[in-house]
Order: sequence, then C-alpha cells, then structure tokens
Amino acid sequence: MEEQPPKQARGRGGRGAMVLQALQAAARQPGQIASASATQPGPAVPPIVKTGGAGVQVDSESASEDGSSVASGISRKSSGRGALIAQSVKKGLSGELGGAADIGPEQGKFNIGRGRADIIRALKFANVTMQPGGEPLIPEPIGEDTKSSALTESMQDLDISDQDRNVVCKKGTSGAKFSGYANWIPLSLKSNMAVFEYEVKFQPSIDARNLRFRILNSQKDKLGSVKSFDGTKLWLPIKLPNEITVLSATQPLTGEPVTVKIIYKLRIAMDNCVQLYNVLFGRIMRILKMAKVGMNYYSPGGSILVPQHKLEIWPGYITAAHFMEGGLMLMVDVSHRTLQTETCYDVMSDIFKSQQGNFKERVSKELVGAIVLTRYNNQTYRIDDILFDQNAESTFTLRSGEEIRYIDYYKNVYDIKLKDPKQPLLLHRVTKKELKDKGVTKALCLMPELCFLTGLNDEMRADFRVMKDIAQYTRVTPSVRQASLRTFIKNVNENPEARQTLADWGLSLDESLISVEGRVLPPETIYFGSKEVPGNEMADFSREACREKVIMPVDLKPKCWVIMYFHKDEQRANKFADMLRQVTRCMGIQVGEPNFVRLQNDRIETYVNSLKKFYHDQLQIAVIIFPTSRDDRYSAVKRLACLELKIPTQCIISRTISQETKLRSVTQKIALQMNCKLGGELWALKIPMTGLMVCGIDVYHDPSRRGASVVGFVASMNNTLTRWFSNTSFQHPGDEIVHGLKISLLEALRRYHGSARNLDNPPPGSVVDHTITRRYWYDFLLVSQHVRQGTVSPTYYIVVRDTSNLKVDNMQKLSYKLTHLYYNWPGTVRVPAPCQYAHKLAYLIGQSVRKEPGPELADKLYFL
Repeated sequence: MEEQPPKQARGRGGRGAMVLQALQAAARQPGQIASASATQPGPAVPPIVKTGGAGVQVDSESASEDGSSVASGISRKSSGRGALIAQSVKKGLSGELGGAADIGPEQGKFNIGRGRADIIRALKFANVTMQPGGEPLIPEPIGEDTKSSALTESMQDLDISDQDRNVVCKKGTSGAKFSGYANWIPLSLKSNMAVFEYEVKFQPSIDARNLRFRILNSQKDKLGSVKSFDGTKLWLPIKLPNEITVLSATQPLTGEPVTVKIIYKLRIAMDNCVQLYNVLFGRIMRILKMAKVGMNYYSPGGSILVPQHKLEIWPGYITAAHFMEGGLMLMVDVSHRTLQTETCYDVMSDIFKSQQGNFKERVSKELVGAIVLTRYNNQTYRIDDILFDQNAESTFTLRSGEEIRYIDYYKNVYDIKLKDPKQPLLLHRVTKKELKDKGVTKALCLMPELCFLTGLNDEMRADFRVMKDIAQYTRVTPSVRQASLRTFIKNVNENPEARQTLADWGLSLDESLISVEGRVLPPETIYFGSKEVPGNEMADFSREACREKVIMPVDLKPKCWVIMYFHKDEQRANKFADMLRQVTRCMGIQVGEPNFVRLQNDRIETYVNSLKKFYHDQLQIAVIIFPTSRDDRYSAVKRLACLELKIPTQCIISRTISQETKLRSVTQKIALQMNCKLGGELWALKIPMTGLMVCGIDVYHDPSRRGASVVGFVASMNNTLTRWFSNTSFQHPGDEIVHGLKISLLEALRRYHGSARNLDNPPPGSVVDHTITRRYWYDFLLVSQHVRQGTVSPTYYIVVRDTSNLKVDNMQKLSYKLTHLYYNWPGTVRVPAPCQYAHKLAYLIGQSVRKEPGPELADKLYFL
C-alpha cells in the first residue's frame, strides 16, 4: 500500500500541540497575556492550563481551528499528542537536561497514529517503561539525579487519559417521598491539604515486607511520624526538600548497612486519595483493638457465646471510604463473624472415631477450602491442603537459617504446648496479594489443634434451631443498627490516637449519620392466569400464588413422573403425592398418578441405578425424597439428571414433608417450583416496554478448586419476562469471562428472536438516587424485599449503558418489577429475577454437576 504523506498537527482538538506549548511557555503572572509566536498563526490568548493531581490539562476551545498553536521548532507535519511529546522528550534529553540522546531512525515515524501509540513509543525511546495500567514507570536515575528527576517530573505532569469524567445526575420523581438515615458518615476534609507520593527503593534489595516497614520506621526523624507505606509506595502529607532523598539505615536482623532511596512521584489532591483513607481506617480499627478476619474487623472482646451449638459470634464493622455525590463519606455497616469453638483437630478426631470411609479423603473434603482462625495472633488462613506425611515434630527453617521443630517453635514463640505431636499439618499457600511481591511463592504450615473453623457448615445451615439462635444476635433492627453505628462514631472521635490519625491527614469524622430523602414506588399489580391481584405494601402475594391459576400450567401425565424414596419414608411419599394432586387443582395443573420407586437402602449407587432403570422417553420429572441431607448423594443425582438423562428433578429432604400441619403449605411451594422446572410460567407483571431482553449473570467460585469458577447466564425470552433461557460457561484461573458471555448472549438473542426516632425499614419499592450515589455513575439503591427480622439491605444498581434512553423513573420501575418474577418465591426478592436465576444455575452446576448440562434443559428453569 502506498505510504500517505503526513498530515498537519491536529491530535484530538489540537491538545497535543497545546500541551507542548504549555510546557514550553515561560511562567507568567495571573492575568498576563502571552504573546503569540511571530512565525505561527494562532490566538493571542494561550490555552487555559489547569494543574493538579492529574497533571496538566488544556481546554481545547482555546486552540486555533487547525490546532497549529504550537511553539516554534516543532514540525507542522507532526500528528497527534504522541509526536509532540516524543519531540519534547527528545529535546529535553538532548538539550535542557544536558545529556545527549539519539531517538534513532524511528523518529521519522512519529507522525502516525492517533496519539496514544506515539506516546508509548516516545516514552520507550526516552527509556521510560509503561506499567500494565498504562502509567509511565520512570527508571532509576543514571548519572546526575537532579537532571533525571526533572524529566521524571515533567513526564508525570502529562495526562494521557482519554476519559472525560462528567458528573452524572439521574434522579427520578415518581413515588411518595420518605425521609430516613443511611449508613454513611460524612468526612470533613481540610482544603489546603495534599498527599505526596514517593517510590521507595532499598539497596541491597529487601524482600520481606515487615523488614521494609521496620527500616522505614527507623527514619522518623527524617520523614516525620505521619506516613502511609505499603512496602513500595510511600505517602506523606508533606513534600520532602529534595526530589530524591537518600537515607542510610541498618538491616535489623543482620546489622548490614542499607541505602534507602525515596523518589518523588507526584502530588495527589485530597479528593483522589480514597485508597489512603481506607488504609487509615484499617489502622484506626487496630487502634480500637479490633482484629481483622477476612476483609473486615471484629471485636474479640465483645464476643457472644452460643454454647448449645458450640459457636461464638464476634461483632464488628465493615468500612469503606468513597467520594459520593454528597462529598467524601465513610460507609459503615454492622457485621458479625460466626466462629466455631471446635478446632480442626476436633473435626479430625470425630471423623477418625466414626470409622466411616477413607479417613484422609473425608478429612480433606471437610477441611480443604475452609477458613480458620488462629487465636494466638487473631489471623485467618485458608486451608489449601493437608500434609498427612508431616506432623508437629517435623522441622522447618527459620529466617536465620536455623532448623526447628514446629512443636518447639510454638512453645518458644507463643508459649503454647501442643497436645498431640503426631497431628498432621494444615497447609496455607500465601497469595501474591498477601506477599505484595510478584513472582514469590510461600506456604505456611498450621497446627490443627490451634485452628478454629469460621463460618457455618452445611449441616448447621440446614438446622433451623441453629439459624434461629444465631439470628437473635446477627439480625439487628434498624434502631439497634443505628445505635451501633453511633457507638462506632463515638469510639473513633473519643479515642485520642484514632482522632489524631485522621487529623494528621486533614480529616475528621462527623458526629452523626447522613439523612436522605427517598421515594417509595407504588405497589405492583400481579397477573395470574385467571385473575389480577392488586399489590400491597408488604409486596407479598404468597396466598394468591397458591390459590390462583398459573399463567402457563404444565400437566403431569399419569406414569410420566416418578417418586423415588427410601423404604422408611413410604408413608410420607404417599401423603405427599395425594397432597400434590389436591393443591394443584386450584393452580390449574393436572397431576396424574406417578410411578412409586421404593429403595431398600440410601446408598448413592442405589439412587443412580434406580433413576437410570425407571427412565424413559416420556418421563417428565423425577421427585426424589432423601432420608437425610448429603451433598455427595445430591450431587450424584443432579449430575446424572442434567448430563445424561437431561430431565429436571425435585429433591426433597424427608423431614421437610414430615409435619402434617405444614404439609399443605410446603407442597404448594414445591408444586409451583415443579411447574417452573417443567417449563411453566406462574405470574406476570405489566411491562410497558416491548422487544426487551433482560440478562442476569452470576459467578460461582469453587472453594475446592482455587480460582476455578462457573458463570451462570440467564436471559428473558418474551415480552412479559416470564420465560427464560439459561447457559453456563466454565472459567479456569486466569481466564477472561468475556468469551463465554459472548456465546451465551448470542445464543440468547437467537432464541429470543426465534421465540419518628423509632426507626423502621423502608417498604419494598423504596428508591434513593442521590447523595450516597457515585458522582460519575448512573446508579441508584432500591429496596425490593420485605423483611420481618433485622434491617433490610438495599440493592445497589449501576446502569452501565442505556441505548434506549429510558426515563430514570422507568429504569427504576423496571428494576423493581423484575424482583417480582422469581418463581421460587411468591413475593419480591432482593435482586432481579434473572440474577437470582443465574445464581441458582451457577451454584447447581458448579457445586453438584460440574459439567455443562444438556441443551434440552436450556428453556426450563430446571435449576430451581
């Protein structure tokens, strides 16, 4: 292809030329007008230059029409910001900075591209490396530090971002207004404060982060006592006198001399320091004697014992600082962490005593992937493996090079005498995030008798009594929650050290929560097959769902469905079948006689073989009554049904249908669920839009396969949003999910076109779309569900893109309508139905099936 002649300098609005002109222009006093170049046409008034944490920005309206307002010496043939900056870099290296630089034969090619590629090319020629995020990484200065640092500073002042961030203000008007409190606390900020970022280098290199902290802490007389350091980056509220500060220190362990080089990077405005604020509040939590468990902080001193279930509850807080529409705020929420009072060693002992199955296999299944707490240091770890070939008498090497037994280490360091020297070791692989050092792998070995399990196991979650007793402490009312947040504010503001930590950075925490005004959307009318039901304030239509006809019933033909049960549950199976025929009559569903399959034992292979034996082409659904809850048995049945037989199944735990007083209500819910799994539709709402497809996406992360995940995708298939298409994709560690989503979306589109001080919870339909929303996002908070215990949590919605230009009210109403369409619950749920469907789908496939199900099931809600 013939090479085209270079065009005149333009860039995007001539910004590259103006950046260069601004950088080369002499300093002037406020109000002074710079004279135009005698050799070039252009405006007499130079472009307005704004300086700040983001570098230099130029208003493009001030440029001449052809973008030619550049200083002399720059070729008119240059095109884009990259060419101009490249030549500026060359000039700086060869001229003003006193060093020779040869950009090389590629310099003649700087006049191509739209600017960004040219910028990167220019930085490469100037010996500047680009980090993965696109920021220039300035190499360590060679020769005279002052000359190189001048280039460093000039390059950092350039803003090569193409993103223009405008404040988004999208507010609805419909609904009745209400006033309430949000769990956001305003943070006051001094206007004259700033943060200065530095890069810290150690010579010789120091790998251990704790040593870096100790070395830097020894330089308080040079750096001051106020700082924030993450191992590489250093933030100070003051600017050091020199661009590069060289300090001498001593390695604490070896006594060797260490040179610490602190390189100035940039000045950051206080409104761009959200990361720093979150670090500060993590420090404040430690000042308040709170322990970090996972990502949040909890108070061991305020623990609540639940001895009847061998549990302990730690109260705590979740905090996150953000710049919101209403300014800088701190989000604070009450949180609770449930700990088990039994250790991993206790679990191992119970498995060993039971003498059932392979000991190592059962222990691994029970413990691998679990999060444990070691009380001697209040740290949490994830168990990644169990080392059965090692024990507490095995040895490891200390940093000093000395070998020591684990049993001796715990005695010397923590004064803990281990009871069983033969207990195997628990392995925790330290992540890169924990190390903050790329390319380094590390593992820690833990003692089972010192590791307490956190959270609840499946057996506890299935026990109604356990969940009820825990809920007494974890489901706090709005008034109690507000009192807890006020206590947090009081603890911070009345603690001198915590208050000073904020003051050192020009911050202070307000004395009260922020009050907001919201709107309550009107109740939605629910449409059934034979009747429409007006909505109510509780957003609950469970009574009507069990009494009215469904929109699309799917009849169960005689002998075309099966009930499979353990022989001890024969009476319950018969009563369930009779009750199912009764409750479905008013729903408009005809239920024929099933095939009853009586099993002599409850082994996994018995269920699997029986299901294969009684399968036939006309089989619509299999109802399986399990005597007890067992994940392995449930998973085996679901794998067979989804992958090989490709039929929906309804699994029921025997005790669920054991109480005659509750049998009718339980069977009604099961009947509705079975109709969905067969492809039926239960109820609908009025959806004004036509040609609308709504998609839900969720991801399940398998704890037993670290990093692996399953993406569940669900999309609506009709105008009433009552029929759904589903698909799944598997993601391996490091994979991008976009490829699987493209396939799912294309398939969905193809199928769609082919077919008073006493606080209370806000009611369903409550919307807040200002003050505590993000400045630059189209977002809102919506309460869609009614809760009878505790405090309701709103769902946060972000409108990423809206090409249909819906009114804000309609977008919020549509979101609320979608929460009514989850067919597993005759009422509203917290998230839109497709998102909840996607969650159920991803969980079932990721937890139990673990392969892509047959496409014959894609147009049925078989995963409910």
